[in-house]
Order: sequence, then structure tokens, then C-alpha cells
Amino acid sequence: MNRISLLRAAACLVFTQWSALAFALDPLSYARYDQVKTRGLHIDLKADFEKKTLSGFAELSLDWVDKSARTLDLDTRELSVSKIEALGADGKWAPVKYTFDKADEAKGQALRIALTGQPQKVRIHYRTAPTASALQWLTPAQTMSGKRPFMFSQSQSIDARSWVPMQDTPAVRFTYTARIDAPQGLRVVMGAENDPKATGKGGWRFRMPQAIPSYLLAIGIGEMDVRTLGARSGVYAEPKPISLGAL
Repeated sequence: MNRISLLRAAACLVFTQWSALAFALDPLSYARYDQVKTRGLHIDLKADFEKKTLSGFAELSLDWVDKSARTLDLDTRELSVSKIEALGADGKWAPVKYTFDKADEAKGQALRIALTGQPQKVRIHYRTAPTASALQWLTPAQTMSGKRPFMFSQSQSIDARSWVPMQDTPAVRFTYTARIDAPQGLRVVMGAENDPKATGKGGWRFRMPQAIPSYLLAIGIGEMDVRTLGARSGVYAEPKPISLGAL
């Protein structure tokens, strides 16, 4: 074999290896996004500071890639699921079967949802654990005022699955909306569009029209005020630094 042939063979080998890496599934996710991808997410949750939990449902809007696929595999960690429903062609929600794999210390648990067809939406009713790795529940003594508790999330790198059942991988990007109930006197913030004049009556509402990876999903709940800086910007913080003009 001459030198040119050797170079061509080497180039083909490198391309083959690169292609395999480019299309390999995320080893830290159970999601089969080569079969189905989450296009949109809606979460409707209630915060319970006494139990240190979020409970409600997550609704996934799906794009089916493989027309023969009949299973939706999601990433979870310490989530308690009460029921799962799929949206039928008739516009009605119907319960579907699901199973959990054995828990893995690093990856959590695979939630495998068995489907008879390829629904456009699936809704998972669940509750987080008090030990959810992404959620930090602070006592009043850990806040500036010392009066009210505080909670915030840290979804990076693969901890979003501990508070939302999802395809928790940067290979999947989605838009989202949310409605969050919190105790009176506490404000909810998320990394999404919201009304700075909202009071929380009927729940705090958010909208993220740009597709994001799961690790950017964020939430905070606590005694907070807002200072509007412009038409599209503002600062949320505890009341004392806001009132003192420290921000």
C-alpha cells in the first residue's frame, strides 16, 4: 500500500471514529433521544417547606424520531411517581404503564413509560424527595432577615432529574412554561420570562420561549423583592439589599 492509500485509510478511520462519537448517546442519561425528543415542558408544582418537597406534574411535549418507538425513557432521581398519563388523539388523558429500573448511584433511575402509540404529550404526576440533589432548602436562620425559609436549585450537571422527570442531557433542548404555588409571602423566581408585578395569586407563572438544555432549568423561592432596571431586566434579592440600594 502506498503513502496516499495509507493517508486515505487513516482519514477514513478518523472520520468513522468521529462519527461514532458524534452520534453516541449520552452515557450519563437513560434517554433514547434517537427515538423521541422533548420539544416542550410544562411544570405545575407546589412547594412544601415543612416536608421539603415539590409536588405536582410535569407535561412533556414530544417529537417522535423513530416511527416504530413505543417507549419513553426518562431520567429521574429519588422521585415518587403516582401516575402517568398520555394525551390521546381524542384529546383525553389516559393512564399508561410505567416501571423504574434499579437505582444507580451516579445516574439515578430510568423511568420507562410504555405507550401503545406515539402521543404528542405525556404527563407525569410526582413528588420530589427532601434529599433531592438539586434542591437546597434553607432555614430562616440561614437567610438575611432570619424570618422566612428559602429554597434554590442547582441543576448542573445532571441533577435536574431530581426535581423534574425528563431527558436530562444537553443533547435535548426544550422550551418551557411553569406555574408554581408557594407559601404566602414568598416569591418564586425562575430563569424565564415573568411579570415583576405579579403577586403569586393563582400561582407564579413563567415562560421560556428559547430552547434550553436541562441543566439551565432553575428555580428559587423565598422572601424576595424586585428592582426593575429596564424594559427587559431586573434584580431579585432579599428585601434588605434592595431597600438599601446595594444592588
